[in-house]
Amino acid sequence: MEDNNIQSYLKDFPLMSCLTENEIKQITTFGEVIVYKKNDIIFTAGEKSTEIFLLLKGVVKITAKSFDNREVIKMILHPKSVMSELSLAGEEVRNNEGTVMTTEALVLKVKVEFVKKMMLQNPELAMCIVNFIGRKLKYAEERLESLAMSDARERIVQFLKANAESFGLPIGHETLLKHEFTQQDIASFTGTSRQTVTTVLNDLKKSNKIHFKRKAILIRDVAHLA
Repeated sequence: MEDNNIQSYLKDFPLMSCLTENEIKQITTFGEVIVYKKNDIIFTAGEKSTEIFLLLKGVVKITAKSFDNREVIKMILHPKSVMSELSLAGEEVRNNEGTVMTTEALVLKVKVEFVKKMMLQNPELAMCIVNFIGRKLKYAEERLESLAMSDARERIVQFLKANAESFGLPIGHETLLKHEFTQQDIASFTGTSRQTVTTVLNDLKKSNKIHFKRKAILIRDVAHLA
């Protein structure tokens, strides 16, 4: 991706709305564009948190290890997402891991110190970052509530609806969700088992609420999916 294309694309990032064109150009100039392949690890827990990562292309899962060493998916991020943003709020060591789920991912890596200098020069950017981190924390709180208060089926259905509403392709009254996650990924994200995910998906298919194959799920009516 050429620098001019990256600059144009960055303008659509929620976090970049507070930057001038010159500041976006600086980020492009001083940042490093990296191409990752499927299953590549972008960053890992225990590393020093000295960069943020802007996802230009691809899908990345943010994971942590449970007490019994199981992988727990905390977030599934799509293009125009920011990773490791807590480094801007004082995080010194990462506690998550970012892994590529798609065939390829394109990431712009930017030094935290560079962004902090921009924050000093642009107070509006500092406020944007505070609001952005606040939204991320609210999302994490809502996820925790869902895990605590919803049953397995509800959590799986919520996962399908959230992804369809955010990234699905409308086809008439239906929504096509093209994806790269496995049933184990859904299980890890929803705090269920792979067997439970299979059972729920098959049940939704039998009741004609969805149709699915390996890399796509067609939802008949997102609003009434339950």
